[in-house]
Amino acid sequence: MVPVSNLIQKAKNLRTKSTETEKFLWKRLRAKQIEGLKFRRQHPIGGYIVDFVCLEKKVVIECDGGHHALQTERDHVRDQWLIEEGYKVFRFWDNEILRNIEGVLEMIQSACRGHPPLHPLPSREGKIKETKK
Repeated sequence: MVPVSNLIQKAKNLRTKSTETEKFLWKRLRAKQIEGLKFRRQHPIGGYIVDFVCLEKKVVIECDGGHHALQTERDHVRDQWLIEEGYKVFRFWDNEILRNIEGVLEMIQSACRGHPPLHPLPSREGKIKETKK
């Protein structure tokens, strides 16, 4: 396990080196624009750093660039751990965020309200991974 101080420093570094997609989405999540909820970016949870999280609603949002197509197993293990901790995990491809920001935000908002969106996204984008009950 990575020491907490190392994770905090790494998270700070990631915030200063945000991708264009992360910056684009952050403009829509910051300042309590979604349901009046606070989102954090590049936030440590356990031994991981998530792109965005609403701690109050336990919603994690990940922006996936092309490199994620090559690390699906690693992402799966990480997602499973987060799910076991009670988080809902959303993964959106970068191009989906850039081309369909309103659909992405609707998925996030619906998850924060606790019910499914009216118009779910058609593919892997925005797929909710939930805990087994």
